[in-house]
Amino acid sequence: MGRVALVTGGTRGIGAAISIAFKQQGYRVAANYAGNDEKAKAFEAETGIAVFKWDVSDYQACAAGVANVEAAIGPVEVLVNNAGITRDAMFHKMTPEQWNEVIGTNLTGLFNMTHLVWTGMRDRNFGRIINISSINGQKGQMGQANYSAAKAGDLGFTKALAQEGAAKGITVNAVCPGYIGTEMVRAIPEKVLNERIIPQIPVGRLGEPEEIARCVSFLASDDAGFITGSTISANGGQFFV
Repeated sequence: MGRVALVTGGTRGIGAAISIAFKQQGYRVAANYAGNDEKAKAFEAETGIAVFKWDVSDYQACAAGVANVEAAIGPVEVLVNNAGITRDAMFHKMTPEQWNEVIGTNLTGLFNMTHLVWTGMRDRNFGRIINISSINGQKGQMGQANYSAAKAGDLGFTKALAQEGAAKGITVNAVCPGYIGTEMVRAIPEKVLNERIIPQIPVGRLGEPEEIARCVSFLASDDAGFITGSTISANGGQFFV
């Protein structure tokens, strides 16, 4: 049987593409989601991928969720920390709630989820952790002090944890997408996309969710066993590190 992969935020956008790619490759997949029951159930019906609802910013909810996944499918061998939210505002207008919500989901969520599968991965001497950060965690973005801070924190988390996992057969890597043609991005007015966003991307187009999924699939594979603590920048040449 295939390995068990758990994808947070796994029923929409980039997360959905990752979940589907894993299933196509023979993984047993669990897709977490936080809020949209209608779309999650439609995704489950369409793909046959099991969906599980909890908020990754809540440690106890994560503990219960992981326990449910492992009871239904098996011990988690691959974890993709993809769940993320935005609460954009210029810093002088940003509220503590906007800051805390984004940090809670986009950074603390990594701790919560990874902490709950880490011991099992250590015991089995195998694991794959892939954290979905962002181009804006690398370069910063006006109006996103909360989001950029969280996504930059994801990269520090990745590099530190990679050093702890290496001797136990656990790799920890990150992917930093640029502008990807998800439902959220395609909702941006066409004039803004064509005049302000796409001209900044040297390849001249948005990325596709499936292109990010292929990066994640590689990092989860046995072929990537010598790669840990690394970041793949998938942004069409918009930003180089």
